[in-house]
Amino acid sequence: MSLSAWRFGLPSEEKLKSFQIWDSYFTPAHSHPGADGKSRLIAEIERSLPAVELGQLQRLCYFAHVGTGTVSDPVVDATLRNDPDVVLAPLRRWPQRLMAMVHLNANEIRSSSDAIKRWIIDGPMVGAYFPGGGPGARTCTEPEVERLVSKVIDAGGVIVQHTWFKTGGKQGPGESTPSELAELARRFPGHDFVCAHAGGEWEKGIRAVVGQPNVLIETSGFDPTAGFLEMAVRELGSQRIVFGSHLPSRSLGTELTKVTAANLSDQDKRAILGENFRRLLQSQSN
Repeated sequence: MSLSAWRFGLPSEEKLKSFQIWDSYFTPAHSHPGADGKSRLIAEIERSLPAVELGQLQRLCYFAHVGTGTVSDPVVDATLRNDPDVVLAPLRRWPQRLMAMVHLNANEIRSSSDAIKRWIIDGPMVGAYFPGGGPGARTCTEPEVERLVSKVIDAGGVIVQHTWFKTGGKQGPGESTPSELAELARRFPGHDFVCAHAGGEWEKGIRAVVGQPNVLIETSGFDPTAGFLEMAVRELGSQRIVFGSHLPSRSLGTELTKVTAANLSDQDKRAILGENFRRLLQSQSN
C-alpha cells in the first residue's frame, strides 16, 4: 500500500504537526541489536521512519536492553554488557528523534542497579521499563521490583510498567496488571507511573487505576474500540493519558487514530499526544 493511500483517515500534516506528538512506547526489534551487535535494531528503526514522518511524530521513546539479563540470547546479552557503544548507537544516530529508557531485570538487582547509575544518573536515558514477560519479568508488587523502583525514583527517572489483564488469568508469573501497578504506586505517592497499554482490557484497566492519581495510562497495544479515550478522559482526565505508537509491530494508523478520531477537544488531544509525556519527563527529573 502506498503511503498516500495508507494516510486515509489521518488528519492533515499541518494538523498533526500542531499536536507536537511525542511517542512514549516505540518498540523497534524489541529494542535489542541482534547477534551482530547493531543491524537488527538500526534496521527496524529505519523501517519505521516513513510512518514516523507520515504521522509527524517529533520524538520517540524506546526501551533499551543494556545487558541486565533481559535478552534470552546470551551472546547478545554479553555484547550489551561489554560494549556500551552498541547501546548508544541509535541515540547517537538520531539524537533529535530518539530517547530511551533502560530495560531492567528484577532478577538481577546488582546489574540493574549498576545500569540505573550508568544509563540514567550518568547517561542519556530518561527512565526505566519493567517488562511483562521474558527473563527479566517479575510482578511489580514484588520486593525486588520495589527496590529497583526506589532507585529509579532517586535517579529522577520515569517508570513504565507493562500491564495486561488476560482472560483466564496470567500466562506467566512475571506479568503485572493495572491493579498491581496501582498497589505499587500507592507505596510511592510522590512519583508518577505509566500503565502501559491501559491493561489491554482497557475498561477494567481504567477502573483499576482511577483511584490512584499518580498512575497514567498509555494508549497502545490493543485493537481500537470506539469509546476508549472518551471513557479514559471522563474517568481519569486527559492529563493522565500518554500516547504510544507501538511501532513497528502495530499500525501507526491504528494507534494514532485512537486519539485523533476520538470525540475529544483539540486541547485534550494535544495533552494526550505530547504535552503529558513532556511534563512527566520534566517533573520526574526535578
